[in-house]
Amino acid sequence: MTETEIRYDVTNGVAVITLDAPERRNALSVQMSRELTDAARTAEADDAVGAVVVTGGSHFCAGAVRSVLSDTGRDPVEDEAYRNLETVYAAFTTIGTIGLPTVAAVRGAAVGAGLNLALATDLRIVSRTARLLPGFAQIGIHPGGGHFTLLNRVAGREAAAALGLFGDEVDGERAVALGLAWAAYDDGDVQAQAMALAARVAKDPALARRTVASFRRETVPGGVPWDVAVELERSPQMWSLRRRHDA
Repeated sequence: MTETEIRYDVTNGVAVITLDAPERRNALSVQMSRELTDAARTAEADDAVGAVVVTGGSHFCAGAVRSVLSDTGRDPVEDEAYRNLETVYAAFTTIGTIGLPTVAAVRGAAVGAGLNLALATDLRIVSRTARLLPGFAQIGIHPGGGHFTLLNRVAGREAAAALGLFGDEVDGERAVALGLAWAAYDDGDVQAQAMALAARVAKDPALARRTVASFRRETVPGGVPWDVAVELERSPQMWSLRRRHDA
């Protein structure tokens, strides 16, 4: 029997999606990505759910598993490798587009695709000691998944440049100061604070769904739309993965 890599629970109208592969710090595998997408769709289909909290326990998400990146680097246009990377993208683009308010409860590190996942939510509650970092440059690949658009829409061009272009990283308190997160708490309080926030809007699921739709329509920033940014970054990321494989 295949073990699941996502836990899904509903409490007081709040669906809690927990990344559950602590042995690899919740790096996104193809299986986990599929299960994450399925969990998000399950929450969206449940009329009694009014909000979603995404968490990874003590380690939010260490990015995509290296095998997904190396397989794509071996042959970027090979069908299975291409589809597997697309499945990882779909995990956070689904979280970012379901018709429910979403909150990320971030403890530990949010790296690369894991940072994309956190930024895909409507709001982030973080640990004071959390680490938010792109991590792409450190392993010699181009950012992917619309990373620059996600950073820019949350914290602006300067933060997008510092993190996405120059590879800087920030802790939880600095993330709040930059607008990357709403609030920072002691590590042990992050989950409860995220749940309390989500529970407020989840009391009225029908209103929550209508309100989040209006919120997203009215706060769309200028620049490149996210779906376009995903495709825009795909080609140079594929090139960088192949270059890394061939090095």
